[in-house]
Amino acid sequence: MNTRWSPSVTVAALAHDGAADPAARRWLLVEERTPEGLKLNNPAGHLDPAEGPLQGVVREALEETGRVFTPEALVGVYLSRFVRPATAEDVTYLRLAYLGTVGSPIEGWALDDGIVRTLWMTLPELRGSRERHRSPLVLRCIEDAVAGVRHPLGVVQVDASISQPEIKR
Repeated sequence: MNTRWSPSVTVAALAHDGAADPAARRWLLVEERTPEGLKLNNPAGHLDPAEGPLQGVVREALEETGRVFTPEALVGVYLSRFVRPATAEDVTYLRLAYLGTVGSPIEGWALDDGIVRTLWMTLPELRGSRERHRSPLVLRCIEDAVAGVRHPLGVVQVDASISQPEIKR
């Protein structure tokens, strides 16, 4: 049987506190429950049907942090593979990472299932906690953002067919 390989498409929000010194800048992360235990991640998740990456990253950041995320630039598109130790599940992720700003927490907001808390970490703290990262992309995306990697938001084009209703046959 010939099965088509399909990576899981995810989006990640990269937001910092605005400190001018990159070493002092704090980055917004989430601590989440995973089958491998509590892990640190950028606010991130899978695209929903009929959703473009910009809509997805705004939605995911809100669901996981209770803050409105405003994307300003695409930092990069990343491909990674993860084999879950307990089950040998083999998943490839295609991640679009966006740099932007976040507003204040929305009072009373209930964080997404599995999210334990949000936290702010400096780049040195992130570098020192690699073993707690959900994937190597947590740090890699932030390192690229700190290095000044920026692409215009329009570099990812979403055709109108994405949001059109499904055709019944």
